Amino acid sequence: MNFGKILSVWGLILCAMTAAQAQDGGVEVDYNHPKRYVVGGVRVEGNSYFKASQIISQAGVREGVTITVPGEEVSNMVSRLMLQKFFDSVSVEIDSLSSARDTAYLAIKIKERPRVSQWTFSGVKSGERKDIEERVNLKRGREFSEYVEKTTSDIIKRYFAEKGFLKCEVKAEVKKDSIIKNAIQVNFAVNKGEKIKIKDINFIGNNNVKEYKLAKSMKKTKSNKLYNFFHSKKFNEKEYLNDKRAAISAFNEAGYRDARLVRDSIYYVSPNRIAIDLVFDEGDKYYFRDIKWTGNSIYSTDQLNSVLSINKGDVYDVVTLEKRLRGGGKQTDYDVTKLYRDNGYLFFNINPVETNIQNDSVDVEIRIAEGKQATLDNIIINGNDLTNEKVVRRQIFTRPGYLFSQTDFERSIREIASLGQFDAEAIMNPDTGFSIVPKSGNSTVDIIYNVTEKPSSQLELSGGWGGKTFVATVGVSFNNFSTHRMFDKGAWRPVPLGDAQNLAFRFQTNGTYYTALTASFTEPWLFGKKPTSLNLSAYYTRSTDSYLALNILSNNRMMEVFGLSASLGTRLKWPDNYFVLYNGLNWQTYKLKNWYSGYFIFDDGMANNINYSITLSRNSTDQIIYPRQGSDFQLSLQLTPPFSLFRKHDIDADGNKVPVKSYKDVNYDNWSSKDRFRWIEYHKWKFSGAVYTKLAGDLVLMTRAQFGYLGYYNRKWGYSPFEGFLLGGDGMSGYNTYGSEIIAMRGYENYSL
Repeated sequence: MNFGKILSVWGLILCAMTAAQAQDGGVEVDYNHPKRYVVGGVRVEGNSYFKASQIISQAGVREGVTITVPGEEVSNMVSRLMLQKFFDSVSVEIDSLSSARDTAYLAIKIKERPRVSQWTFSGVKSGERKDIEERVNLKRGREFSEYVEKTTSDIIKRYFAEKGFLKCEVKAEVKKDSIIKNAIQVNFAVNKGEKIKIKDINFIGNNNVKEYKLAKSMKKTKSNKLYNFFHSKKFNEKEYLNDKRAAISAFNEAGYRDARLVRDSIYYVSPNRIAIDLVFDEGDKYYFRDIKWTGNSIYSTDQLNSVLSINKGDVYDVVTLEKRLRGGGKQTDYDVTKLYRDNGYLFFNINPVETNIQNDSVDVEIRIAEGKQATLDNIIINGNDLTNEKVVRRQIFTRPGYLFSQTDFERSIREIASLGQFDAEAIMNPDTGFSIVPKSGNSTVDIIYNVTEKPSSQLELSGGWGGKTFVATVGVSFNNFSTHRMFDKGAWRPVPLGDAQNLAFRFQTNGTYYTALTASFTEPWLFGKKPTSLNLSAYYTRSTDSYLALNILSNNRMMEVFGLSASLGTRLKWPDNYFVLYNGLNWQTYKLKNWYSGYFIFDDGMANNINYSITLSRNSTDQIIYPRQGSDFQLSLQLTPPFSLFRKHDIDADGNKVPVKSYKDVNYDNWSSKDRFRWIEYHKWKFSGAVYTKLAGDLVLMTRAQFGYLGYYNRKWGYSPFEGFLLGGDGMSGYNTYGSEIIAMRGYENYSL
């Protein structure tokens, strides 16, 4: 024991000796002649927050033990209590002695530190205050010490440093609580200062790797350059450390395997701007020479080389090598690991080893441990408090007893996200959305899907005043409806839910002039066994010449539109199971009575649009609402029966029907619009495609194209005025008389093309 430690020990003994003096009638202690006593009892004085038993226990003394006074046992009692940081002062005294003077009754006298009755933070916004409170986790009733002050201040400074406030200052303000005894109120006054941004990042020593490539590799540390316009320029120390490693990876990707960061420096160029200097040593550039595979028995060397796609003489890019072996984190990436995992080899392991480096060439041996195939055991779904579990299970491709497949697992995540009943971002979060639990003991694996329900039903109640009339709308949409539970009384809260069916009603009116009613129902899995969807819809609109604002009530003029549609959608297995085929039957009738001249193609009469539609679609996007990657293609055909090809009569100038031998002999010059369009005919072709490419973060490039063609069966009958295309304009109007599609094109007037 050195001299300093000896002084410390004697200092504690002296403290204990001082504490053991006779006070206020206590027992006088002879410090020159320590004496052994049996502890007859212990009492505590000055405690209000702690029980006496707690303090006695923390002191390490109990009735019946023998101690020396003055001595080390007493000093240990004091030091143990002071180490708790709950007390300003502690003393141990002999209260009294027994008649035989061999038993001592002790008194532990403490002065507790005041407790905090309120913690506050000033100089911060409400959202920042909430974040800080979660991080510091300060509770009412705890003590306030230098340690608490320092740790809390450091947490607050780190929090604002992450936001770019590098000069943040924190000061603790303490005041006595005027109501609660021995309590204080603590406020941390925060002065964030100005946000510090990065002006320049200077790359030094990068003779062969372009500055732009290095700057691009640093995802969170960006300079004030034009190409970083959409990026934050704040400095975050934690992200800066990651970005320095990313810059080294950029050198490695270019073949410079020995690249290193010699030094870096951060300095202020103005009060609120900093610059960063990064000095690199590139080293030599290397190339792949021989690549050897060992341990592979399931796939041949040629098959593995085909997936690896790295040849002798290629730049020694360790980043690409790693991606080709273990994946780049995208569902569209295909790599050696995914090749094995798609065949059940979940316990597969791969390790590339540099076996020889000669001049600028590197030999690599890729060592594989294939392991056993893993069978799916338990498929667990958590969080579906409202949606029936069968709805989720029928969407996923991972089934108990199947071999594990990485592609099937990723597809299952996508299908759950596209259901619309759960939070898509939450299920796709790799930290909380799902878990893969391998069980190597029996070569099985459990998969856990953690879903988060989101409100999906909608109620619409709206009213407005326009055109001197009131318009009211009432609508309801149940996006998780369940017809199977309709006869379950307990399920009506307010309607039976849980089967992901959609039931919607909407009613709109302004009184007697205009009325519209729509209803629709969708069953995503018909009979609940196969991925075949059923869609039913019906609508009715009526317009009259009644106008309440002018006190006109009349049914002399009327236009009604009826519509019904039914379709079936089936998921295909070929070319792949992203394809869906839809078949539908649609009926629409326009009925007019003395309607306004020029508004429609005829004033009195009826037009019928009966058609069959078929659509082939392929959607591989990762989400419905905001896709980040994938594609969406659709090819559709909508056609009516060729009524004019079966026609065996013409109409003469007097409006009388005249028989003809063939439809080719029909001349439509004398036909009125009412007679000509009683049965509408056309064939309509459409194609649309969109590809989503993730650029950076949530910035996505959507490349899309659309094509449409409206044709006729009979040249004399001509093009149909219905179901065409209206090009140009803002596309804000969602309604037109003849059921034509509105194609928005900026820079042009509405429907001008």
